[in-house]
Amino acid sequence: MASNPFLLAADNDPRLLPLLRAHPSLASSQDDHGYSVMHAAASYNHLDLLRTLVNEFHVNVDLVDEDGETALFVAETVDCAKLLVEELHANITIRNEEGKTAREKVVEEGDFPEVAVYLRMKELEAQVNGLRSEAGTNGVHAPPPLPEGLSVNIGSMAPEEVGEVVDPVFKQRIEELAAREDFQSEEGQWQLRELVTEALRGEVNERDVRQRTS
Repeated sequence: MASNPFLLAADNDPRLLPLLRAHPSLASSQDDHGYSVMHAAASYNHLDLLRTLVNEFHVNVDLVDEDGETALFVAETVDCAKLLVEELHANITIRNEEGKTAREKVVEEGDFPEVAVYLRMKELEAQVNGLRSEAGTNGVHAPPPLPEGLSVNIGSMAPEEVGEVVDPVFKQRIEELAAREDFQSEEGQWQLRELVTEALRGEVNERDVRQRTS
């Protein structure tokens, strides 16, 4: 039991790293269900261990278990999710065997709404970055970077709002803006910036849709 890397990882036991350095292949090992040291470290919020696994032992941050789920699917804190996504470059678009992303699974289970909101923010950011990239590819001046110093109250959005309200509204509004002839102009870029700021703050809601379609 003492040499079981999964149990040692769950406890962040000081014996784990010497064991892994003596037997490096254990760092990427998985049990019969695909559970890995990465999953254990993420589940128990051992951030330094996650860094070590990826940076020293080169473990795939997107290693999946038998359910097709990566370590991001078991992250229970925003700090852990942020580390995986922003520092270790975990893929937020991976879907498990049920066809759900990590954010969609968190929303469905409803246990960690802060993590769901954080992941939704990263999805919105990726959508806008993709739009900016496409504009640049077409020889058009891309919109400016996302707002700096943006403060997000992650307690202001319910889990169901993350998946059911923001998605269609943001998609509709950004498509409308991108279709405008003045999208590349200073005014169009300013409106894109304002739209992203609204979306990240959770200010886009169903009422906006009714007002725009009435």
